[in-house]
Amino acid sequence: MVAAAESGAMARAPQLLSIPMRHFLAVAQTGSVNQAAARLHVAPSAVSRQIARLEDEMGTPLFERRTRGMTPTAAGERLAAYLRHAVADGLQALEQASALGRVQAQRVCVACTEGFAPQFMPGAMQAFRDAHGEARLELRVGSPDEVARWLLRGEADLGLKYSVAPESELHVEYEAPAPVYAVMAPEHPLARHTAVEVAQVVAFPLYLGSRGMTTRQLFDQACSLQGLRYAAAFESNFSSVLLPLLRAPGIVLSGHLTVAHLIAEGTVVARPFAEAPLQQRRLRLLSLPGRTPTEPVRAFATHLAQAIQAVGRRKLGRARRAASARVSVSSNRSG
Repeated sequence: MVAAAESGAMARAPQLLSIPMRHFLAVAQTGSVNQAAARLHVAPSAVSRQIARLEDEMGTPLFERRTRGMTPTAAGERLAAYLRHAVADGLQALEQASALGRVQAQRVCVACTEGFAPQFMPGAMQAFRDAHGEARLELRVGSPDEVARWLLRGEADLGLKYSVAPESELHVEYEAPAPVYAVMAPEHPLARHTAVEVAQVVAFPLYLGSRGMTTRQLFDQACSLQGLRYAAAFESNFSSVLLPLLRAPGIVLSGHLTVAHLIAEGTVVARPFAEAPLQQRRLRLLSLPGRTPTEPVRAFATHLAQAIQAVGRRKLGRARRAASARVSVSSNRSG
């Protein structure tokens, strides 16, 4: 899918790279001389000659020749990354130049992690479209690493994700605290507390994201510090599936932004943890350093920061007496 997007970019900007560089990047994208030749409509021998000439000029191998294809060396990876950025910047320059005397190009591509995709991002994007009718919006959803990779490759203008460490390769457009919350039905015994402790939460059925997710990482760290053990009732690498499964007295670990719409409906409440490790997470809106954003990208970044701030001012939900022993979060309201 990524290779197809890169191929499309190359097809739209053949004049941006020399022939040797185009042949090199085609092989790096496809992993095959034959596939690169087919994409470029040339003979495989012509591609091989260009690669050999380029390696000779640079004085270093750019690919490892293997039975299953061509794999870039460290030098090849670095060159390919540079060329992707050059093509992305060149395409943006061409698009802006062609728009002189007309309305400026309105495309905005945003990448986010899965927790923002079901509710928050559609609402924010529709509100932006209502105010900017000419905007062309694209949303990509992936893991935190994929969001960073799309930004670094120039395939996305903005990225929204949770972080527990500094983003050394990316520019932070906006950030806010993003603590982990214990999310539960309003009838839950812990809903009457203003804050909860990890030792209290592990006594109930837990609905958890996989161990690579930031909520799980911080929760496991807090448990380890206190010598606590638990067994998850449900576990998934797709955290949004956990909310429809939630039943009292179960608890889901989540960010406020993911469940704000359910809190507003009175379906769930969210309670912060008392422990410091679960307060360490940050919500970051990111972009690629050194790349000048278009006016629509700049406007959408401002709009997104304001939308995040608005959600952050909402309440965490009110407890109520249990009406029954079993309370569910309807699947058609899931976030």
